[in-house]
Amino acid sequence: MKKRLIFAAFFMCTIMANAQTYLDPTAPLEDRVQDALRRMTLHEKFKVLHAQSKFTSAGVPRLGIRQLNMDDGPHGVREELAWNSWGTAQWTNDSIVAFPSLTCLAATWNRELSARYGHVLSEEFAFRGKDVLLGPGVNIARTPLNGRAFEYMGEDPLLAGEMVVPYIQAAQRNGVACCLKHFVLNDQETDRFGVNVNVSERALHELYLAPYKRAVEKAHVWAIMASYNYYKGVHCCQNNELLNRVLKHDWKWDGAVISDWGGATDTRQAATGGLDIEMGTFTDGKIKEAEFGYNDYYLADKFEKLVKEGQIPMAVLNEKVSRVLRLIFRTSMNRQKAIGSQCSEAHYDACRSIGEEGIVMLKNRKSLLPLDLTKYKRVLVIGENAVRSLTQGGGSSELKTLRDTSPLEALRKLHTTDYAQGYESGRAIYERQEKIDANKQEQLREEALQKAKDADLIIFVGGLNKNYQQDCENSDRQSYDLPFGQNDLIANIIKQKPSNCPIVIVTFGGNAYATPWLPQVDALLHCWYLGSESGTSLANILTGKVNPSGKLPVTFAKRLEDYPYFRFGKRAYPGITGVKTEPNSAGEVPNSQVYYDEDIFVGYRGFEQNNVQPQFPFGFGLSYTTFKYGNLRRNGNRVSIDVTNIGSRKGKETVQLYVGRADKNSNRPRKELKDFAKIELAPGEQKTVTFDLNDDMFAYFSEQSHQWQHGKGKYNIYLASSSADEQNRIAYIKD
Repeated sequence: MKKRLIFAAFFMCTIMANAQTYLDPTAPLEDRVQDALRRMTLHEKFKVLHAQSKFTSAGVPRLGIRQLNMDDGPHGVREELAWNSWGTAQWTNDSIVAFPSLTCLAATWNRELSARYGHVLSEEFAFRGKDVLLGPGVNIARTPLNGRAFEYMGEDPLLAGEMVVPYIQAAQRNGVACCLKHFVLNDQETDRFGVNVNVSERALHELYLAPYKRAVEKAHVWAIMASYNYYKGVHCCQNNELLNRVLKHDWKWDGAVISDWGGATDTRQAATGGLDIEMGTFTDGKIKEAEFGYNDYYLADKFEKLVKEGQIPMAVLNEKVSRVLRLIFRTSMNRQKAIGSQCSEAHYDACRSIGEEGIVMLKNRKSLLPLDLTKYKRVLVIGENAVRSLTQGGGSSELKTLRDTSPLEALRKLHTTDYAQGYESGRAIYERQEKIDANKQEQLREEALQKAKDADLIIFVGGLNKNYQQDCENSDRQSYDLPFGQNDLIANIIKQKPSNCPIVIVTFGGNAYATPWLPQVDALLHCWYLGSESGTSLANILTGKVNPSGKLPVTFAKRLEDYPYFRFGKRAYPGITGVKTEPNSAGEVPNSQVYYDEDIFVGYRGFEQNNVQPQFPFGFGLSYTTFKYGNLRRNGNRVSIDVTNIGSRKGKETVQLYVGRADKNSNRPRKELKDFAKIELAPGEQKTVTFDLNDDMFAYFSEQSHQWQHGKGKYNIYLASSSADEQNRIAYIKD
């Protein structure tokens, strides 16, 4: 008996000694990471640091450690691609729901909707077997020409940061990692692979890094995608100062840095500069194919050789592998990961709700809206975007949808509606514009003008689309005007229509644009991109089924020249060539240099600094009801205001808290957004909105101390309906 007990004890000790802690989901995460790290061979460690296909990176099959399955994008799961090419896999079960663009989500100013967005989107990712969602994006909209701005959350770092946090939290609760992008300063698509961004340390921290920092500290995002551009002469995908010092050391972040596709360019810089997973090397990120194998990647055989030769410490390798293992255990080996669902009615409902709350009503003369369609016999819809699929094109965010509802389709369900296309833009081709026959354009224009002569109501549905040099990856807009001759078409429609025929302008697009026809139209709605339920969301707003409550996440200028950067010329955007610079340690020299000369005065901060009146201010948006602000008061560090719905309809209002120095000589913005709250009020109802002031609201980044300073002095606190609303202001002394 004694021998049996000794043998059993020995047997159990042997089992325990060989127990694979990394496979135990109940074990502490760091124990799992260190246990797996000890069991991996040297070569296995390198294999998990780079791609094994276009959208996967390797696990360790010998140890039962799964690979990571990644996919675009921030608005829906991308169509399945072939294993080793940009060609489609030709699946028949990968059609999904396209959710509204992130500019639309930001325009809701609704944190609860952001959480709902992250939840339903990650359910579709989980159902498709994806572990890493390549998004969302929080690059700052400093120019309205940025072709990729529709994937981001506007011009203000507080709004972008606050709106991205619930999205990330909800997605990661489902076991799907968000890969927040593009870190950092990828604020234009022009020369995105070769431009070096020159920015002050203060602007870098106060504006461009700020939403990422919020996502790291409040949402604990699990992955971050580094950007293509240079900073201080080094590509951001292998930038030691940004990735190691700021992100990993200063912010104490424990996640994995993933390169943008083709963003790594040098083994030593990538290895020592903070990159953890290398994807898409030897491609241009979208269409160019490679003739190299995955072992040719910079973090593959080349990296292994340097470690074996002792040129790079083993600790550098192990630190990277630990971060990748941490990501794997949080996602692909997370036994609590959601099963998910795809194209469920709950997902379409979320899509529709987010779209409705993101639509911004910018003009409503004589309360034309909401429309009572029964009053009109001859309703005419003009514009290509009334029928065009806006889920296609745009680069990596292109989506293959199961069903889309167009604006014209939704309106025709409500009323007999005539249609004229008015203009044509061609196919959404990624790398070029399709040439449009001039005769056909003239024919479409004349058809629209002829039909306009007999209309009782005209709804023009236009704006931008996801063509090359519109809202599209790898290209920027070439003009601040609406494309494809729309401004001229609208002006001529106004001339041709009967004098008593109202005209409603509806625009889609991720950026602001010029509105020279604004005084002559009756109503203007901006819709961003609304996804699969585009038509239904728009129709519900137009007809009053839903009261609009969207607010602008960007400033609309009257002219391109009014944007703060523009006064500094091409050096501020899109950048200049011919600047002599020394090669970096990899022997690389940037193609061009761009200088953020407007410094911290981006967006509404710059408009106010330069005393320039915008067409529509940041935070602006109209409603079918009226809200009255009053009784602003302060009790210590708490400020409150009463908001009353004095109109006849239930509606939602976003109360915005701005803080600004009272000292006009200080090098601080007149005001900065510091918090916001969205409330719903029935007719006659009043609610008190309260904000707690904290030190961070008064802080600025000091380039002398290289730290945040909590500035003392006299401030103004504004509780407002937009950045231009200064009616409710109260003094505050920060000591």
